[in-house]
Amino acid sequence: MNGKHPENNIMKIESQASPAVGKQGENRKTDAPMKNPTLSPLLVLLSAPSGGGKTTLCQQLLSARRDMARAITCTTREPRPGEQDGVDYYFLDAASFLRRVQAGNFLEHATVYGQSYGTLKSEVLGKLRQGKDVLLSVDVQGAAAIRSRAEEDPELKRALISVFLTPPSLAVLEARLRKRGTDSAAAIQKRLGEARQEIARWKNFEYLLISDSISEDLRRMQAIIEAEKMRSARAVPPEL
Repeated sequence: MNGKHPENNIMKIESQASPAVGKQGENRKTDAPMKNPTLSPLLVLLSAPSGGGKTTLCQQLLSARRDMARAITCTTREPRPGEQDGVDYYFLDAASFLRRVQAGNFLEHATVYGQSYGTLKSEVLGKLRQGKDVLLSVDVQGAAAIRSRAEEDPELKRALISVFLTPPSLAVLEARLRKRGTDSAAAIQKRLGEARQEIARWKNFEYLLISDSISEDLRRMQAIIEAEKMRSARAVPPEL
């Protein structure tokens, strides 16, 4: 990267996420209880093929649910026009990203289209322990890693729900990618090939959401969240 994006923002977020922060910015004690034990926040994991509409759905969901916070991920790719460090992503150079991988700071990390992406464990757990629902938008590789980690961590497993969003066909997806106008014809064909493989893994998710209109996608996503909050494993029982 060009050095314009120092790691100070990330270190500040990590230090605020938990009172127990190690030298490498990772929680020394990852099983600390939430501040309010009556809260049962969700970790909403949303994945989709490139151009599938997950960015729009995330924006709509965050606007509709003030009790939900977005987990900001790290990436080594260059910022796109209008993106801000510490708001859209944490933009890191390759060396800084590698140091965090080696320190075990990431809940998941993967390389997509030649660039690295990762979610800080402290970012997710810190928000969950404050009683906030956490929205995490990742590719299918990242989703698989998070599901695996959740099987080993009761706190994450209790909170996690996974949703795969996809257009009804590759033809619809191709039209969306062309309309976006950010990729060459060759790049679009590459993305469609990747998307075909990603969509084939929809059965690994708890929910499949076939994209319709923006409003309908939001309605269905809201319904999933409300239903999950009423599961007996998460619900606060009545006083008897």
